[in-house]
Amino acid sequence: MWEDFLNALNNFKRNKTRTFLSLLGVIIGVASVIVITSMGKSSTKKIESTFGTAGLDVVNVSPGFIRRKALSQTMPFDESFRIKLFDNIPDIKKVWFKNSFNVTLSYGDTSSSISCSAVETGYLEMYNLELESGDFFNVTDNEEGTQKIILNHETAESFFPAGDAVGKQIMLVSNKVTFGFHVIGVLKEQTTGMENGAAFIPRGFYSKKIKPNPEAGNVMVQAVSNEKAVSLVDSIKEYCTEITGNEYAVNVNSMQSMLEQMSEITNTMSIMLSAIAAISLLVGGIGIMNIMIVTVTERKQEIGIRKALGASPKDIRQQFLVESASITVIGGLLGIIIGIIISFAVEYVQKQAYIVSWQACVVSFVFSVFVGIFFGLNPASRAAKLDPVIALSSE
Repeated sequence: MWEDFLNALNNFKRNKTRTFLSLLGVIIGVASVIVITSMGKSSTKKIESTFGTAGLDVVNVSPGFIRRKALSQTMPFDESFRIKLFDNIPDIKKVWFKNSFNVTLSYGDTSSSISCSAVETGYLEMYNLELESGDFFNVTDNEEGTQKIILNHETAESFFPAGDAVGKQIMLVSNKVTFGFHVIGVLKEQTTGMENGAAFIPRGFYSKKIKPNPEAGNVMVQAVSNEKAVSLVDSIKEYCTEITGNEYAVNVNSMQSMLEQMSEITNTMSIMLSAIAAISLLVGGIGIMNIMIVTVTERKQEIGIRKALGASPKDIRQQFLVESASITVIGGLLGIIIGIIISFAVEYVQKQAYIVSWQACVVSFVFSVFVGIFFGLNPASRAAKLDPVIALSSE
């Protein structure tokens, strides 16, 4: 077989143009599959890095709407709702209440309208938000409703460009009422994650001074693990639908389920596009079969001489199968190299993580070799069946 491979290489050298055209379809097919799958994996990785790892175990529950007021109702997000969730739904680690509202912050001559979030103690830590300076809220801040505020990096920078926000008094205006807040912390700049509020105050203050005994605007349900967050979405939605008789009573989603859905969509698109790219491999295989039929016709005398010297039909068949497979082996290897280079160039231009799909490299290479053997089988069988007398007499 090694001798057949060396003979195949010599034949390729004698017919360089024909060999190049035969290789082209295989190279394009393999390279296309690798580029598409690598870009798909890179896109999935970019999406995951954008969301970050914090909050993957959190399910967000927000108010839905009443479809028919006479027959259905919404779900109130009060303390009884928190208790009901713990009592009726498994895999819940913690339930957090949050209210977001628009306020005006001012310090000196600087004033700005922002979205402020009233959160419970531990909420920011749950999202793995880190402090640039200062402290988080403690249990007393929430229970007593202290007038303390934590700013995100951008907000603190706009009001305190010198970086000395902690310890300062800042004015907060809500519903035309002005409150003085003590800045106790500044968050580090966030590049990932779902929580990107501009400022945070204790929810205890919100419920006592801004909107007494309010229902939560959003409920964050923390699952016992990232994996349980997906099933928790369905459990909460089913429970709320059962209680209210309204399947639209709440909107329930989780970052983990969103990531899985986007990953599934990306993978499906990659598979579809790879299948389309693989068609070029089949087209290339047909081209290889045509070339091999021409080759057999041109080399009838060589086949006749080999048979006259004792070569069996099996030897002749193997010779042409090796030659056909050699084209796809070389084309497959070149396609992998070119595909990786193109993928790297595209990801470099897009400035995102570059991930080689080695599985796609192996699958596309094996498929290309299979194409070479499959489409080379017919010409090889024709060569093996040639009568040596007829073959030697041919011109």
